[in-house]
Amino acid sequence: MPTNGPLRRARPGYNLHCGPQRRSGLKLTSDALDAHLAHKLLPAYLISGDEPLLAAEAADAVRARARAAGHTEREVHFIERAADWDDVRASAGTLSLFGSRRVLEVRLGSARPGATGGAVLAELIGRADADTVLLVLSPRLDREAQAAKWVQAAQTHGAWVAVWPVEAGKFVPWLRARSRRMGLALDGEALELLAARTEGNLLAAHQELEKLRLLAPHAPGGVGAALAGVADNARFDVFRLSEAALAGDPGRALRVLSGLRAEGTEPTLALWALTKALRELSGAMAGPRGGARAWQRPSAGLDAAVRRAGRLSLRALMLRAARTDRMIKGRLGGDPWDEMALLASDLCARPALPAPRSMVK
Repeated sequence: MPTNGPLRRARPGYNLHCGPQRRSGLKLTSDALDAHLAHKLLPAYLISGDEPLLAAEAADAVRARARAAGHTEREVHFIERAADWDDVRASAGTLSLFGSRRVLEVRLGSARPGATGGAVLAELIGRADADTVLLVLSPRLDREAQAAKWVQAAQTHGAWVAVWPVEAGKFVPWLRARSRRMGLALDGEALELLAARTEGNLLAAHQELEKLRLLAPHAPGGVGAALAGVADNARFDVFRLSEAALAGDPGRALRVLSGLRAEGTEPTLALWALTKALRELSGAMAGPRGGARAWQRPSAGLDAAVRRAGRLSLRALMLRAARTDRMIKGRLGGDPWDEMALLASDLCARPALPAPRSMVK
């Protein structure tokens, strides 16, 4: 029934955001959150996970949707000690001074808020309050934490948005989708370069894309030239490393590799340059060479590499590259820079050491 004057509190079992409350559990992924918010706004959202970029973006989406629905005020509570829960309970029970709708945000330092905190959260989440959207931000919830009553209440009366890291095999597609949303046209090899530089760090990947978006309009060659500029190092650069390795010049390749290491270059970027040379050589041996990409520097030594291909084992080279990758990620003992020096020498057909037995099969 229409009413005049201030909005009234919703009666139990009814939610003015989306009508009669549904008591079925709702769990969302961060990818599905936007589609959900386009159709409804629930009274409570729990966002958990250890991926800062995705968690922050999910929280921003909820806040934006709440503002659009008239929740113009926002209160934030950082839970650092047990006494902080008294402030949360008092704030939740106090109407806004101006009668405005609001977002009540609770940021947990731990996925286990304790008995008092769990009870307060379960109570707040269970309230059907048309004037308040409760937003709870938490670190990743393990299986035991997921069974807590307050987490179950979040799914019953609102939604739980579980944020998970992007798997390695899905990182390039994630970069492709995000770059398209930002208006960037990056080809497969450009995306692989970015993935090699930022794997496991979505925030760094996002920052690189933002940097490209700013640089591309001012680069003569557009996005490609901007990407090459971002990848360059001051004196030595990774493209010279791949050129020297393809040209079969071990002395120059090792000098460039040493320079990259001295300048603090990430080993993943140096390894990308060597595996790039391997891919170019493999492609040239498999068939006619395709046209070079606009942003890619020419590989002057590719013909020389093809001529000495009979002395190379591509399989052993790829296995050496895989060993280096495992060393970088801490899955295998050893110095990845030393392993890359061996890889560069092997690619030049001047092996410094015999291949490990596990690679000679």
